Amino acid sequence: MGPAVSSGATPILELGERSPGGLRLPDARPSQRALYAPRGVAFLPGGGLAVADTGNHRVLIWRDLTGIGAHAPADVVLGQHDFDSDGAQAGGDDTVVGMHLPCGVLVHDGALYVCDAWNHRVLIWRTIPAESGTPADAVLGQPDARSVERNRGGAIGPAGLDCPYGLAVVNGDLVVADTQNRRVLVWDGVPTGDAPAARVIGQDDFASGEENRGRGVGPDTFRWPHAIVGGGGELLVADAGNHRLLGWTRGADRSGPADVLVGQESFDVAFEMPHVAQGPSRLRFPYGLVGDDARLVVADTANNRVLLYDRDLPASGATAVGVLGQNDFDAAGENRWDEVAADTLCWPYGLALDGDRLAIADSGNNRVVVWRLPPLR
Repeated sequence: MGPAVSSGATPILELGERSPGGLRLPDARPSQRALYAPRGVAFLPGGGLAVADTGNHRVLIWRDLTGIGAHAPADVVLGQHDFDSDGAQAGGDDTVVGMHLPCGVLVHDGALYVCDAWNHRVLIWRTIPAESGTPADAVLGQPDARSVERNRGGAIGPAGLDCPYGLAVVNGDLVVADTQNRRVLVWDGVPTGDAPAARVIGQDDFASGEENRGRGVGPDTFRWPHAIVGGGGELLVADAGNHRLLGWTRGADRSGPADVLVGQESFDVAFEMPHVAQGPSRLRFPYGLVGDDARLVVADTANNRVLLYDRDLPASGATAVGVLGQNDFDAAGENRWDEVAADTLCWPYGLALDGDRLAIADSGNNRVVVWRLPPLR
């Protein structure tokens, strides 16, 4: 693989089938190697990787990336009975093993959490599964493993979900982007089974679910909340549909307005600027978000790039310090309007960060690419 064009980052490993060449995408038919529009990634303890292979309705696990070559086969498949099967609910009505468009993936304290988005639930494996087809140990958002109705088949409340797309553990609490209910839910601690949320962000109460609270975009509203990151008392949410990140700093009341804004000039606008120069401060459908003590990384999905920021964000006007996937901050084309290459991107979604390794679910290219990041300036 060649070097990245900018930012000093270098792609070091590609997962997914080989592209047959040129402008064609890698094969997406289910196999032990193939990926179809992956949207979530998470590093495993010991150096492995879990990938939400969204279009194939499954999660693939590589136990250890050490020493493996490009396009290496996965070791474990979840959501299907074998590597060659696809279709929601394991190709039928098997909701115990099956999935329907899984997205966000989280590994916490040795457990695996998957946002099984269109089944309106979070699946929980208390240890990383070692065998394919292993059913989850528990579900969150549904009363049992066979139930898959949005909001548990009833009204919006603290225990149901409608298309959860992202999740994270923030300051010891599980936080889930309940995307179609236009809210973020917070549990006290990290539940190991079904339980109601303790707090809601982005709505007036647990019974509400209108876009932007039904009153227009503001500092305490969401359109499509997706990825979540936190630490040191802060919380950041990728509000993809409003083309921005919202942040609550240490001590901020998360039931009230955010005090950090990235991607827009003010809290009351959701300006989209397609197919023109984007610059280092603008976002367009940011679906992915990850960070550590030093840096923040954003999948600026519709701009076909990943942006790097210093973690110490200003209240507004944050400017990226690096870009992956494009030659400069003004470009936004899919694969730079050229061939699929090691360092191009097409609709990047989920991100995972482990030290200087960044995994990108390069959804439009049917692959995951692991990059080596340089130290921040």
